[in-house]
Amino acid sequence: MERRTFCNTVLAASLLVTTSLTATAALAEDYVIGFSQVTTVEPWRVQFNKDLRAEAELHSNVELLISDASDRTDTQVADVENFIRQEVDAILISPKESAGLTGVVEQATAAGIPVFVLDRNVDTDQFVQWVGGNNSLIGEAAGEFALEQLGGAGNAQGNIVEIYGGLGITATFERSDPFHAAFEGEEGVTFLLDRQSGDWKQDQAYDIMATALRNYEDIDMVYGHNDPMAYGAYLAAKDAGRADDIIFIGVDGLPGEGVLWVDNGELAATFLYPTPGAEGLRQALAYLGGAEVPREVVLGTEAITSANSGEILERNGLK
Repeated sequence: MERRTFCNTVLAASLLVTTSLTATAALAEDYVIGFSQVTTVEPWRVQFNKDLRAEAELHSNVELLISDASDRTDTQVADVENFIRQEVDAILISPKESAGLTGVVEQATAAGIPVFVLDRNVDTDQFVQWVGGNNSLIGEAAGEFALEQLGGAGNAQGNIVEIYGGLGITATFERSDPFHAAFEGEEGVTFLLDRQSGDWKQDQAYDIMATALRNYEDIDMVYGHNDPMAYGAYLAAKDAGRADDIIFIGVDGLPGEGVLWVDNGELAATFLYPTPGAEGLRQALAYLGGAEVPREVVLGTEAITSANSGEILERNGLK
């Protein structure tokens, strides 16, 4: 096919146009779409791929190619370079890290292949669109919840262990900075650790928490930047006989994972971080079909606590 050129003008729009996008894509020619996934180890990433494949199955004109970078930046660069050599019609990418994937995204754009960045961003504007959740909003909502759990504004008391995701990822700090901002001026609240990265993984978070438990007698709350890390911290505290005294908060809200752990009373809350796979594909197909698409599509969030976890599990056939 002859590819369209595209500009990099930043659009202020942030909206979902699912119905019209699906209709537009249905009229389009055949397309080969390459998706570069950073890893399939994390459950959220597994769900991400499932959502993307399910959307692709709705479009008989789409051949979807998915690569797994096994959590390595150099592998992901090679995967995208391979898509470029194959001259796919569009590339979807969910980067391991911003800086490391910037160059190859620019390379794809220079080759005339439209690139759609999903979830984590890159350090360039040389792509068509970014689709993902609002990490800053999630960090803010988690901070507000945590503040109330520790006594409320002006009265909060407690020691917090925060377990970070990857330290080279913008999303990590978008989840962290607003959370910290909720406790500005709260002299009774202490963050116990320097930045400790669990790399989004349950086993690494377990080790971080086990060390924290040995070093600190009083830990009141854990904020994990995703549910596996929050749950890993819970398991470490449970093994130490201290889980009942600590509030655990996570992010992702997968029904069979974070929502279930909330419903079991293991986490106090999780915050929905929807996967962008299905929406990213819809947007790409609309663009390839000639439609204008917004520069950003921001997906919403939801606080999941014991008040609504049961309903979510029932809705997903898990209760």
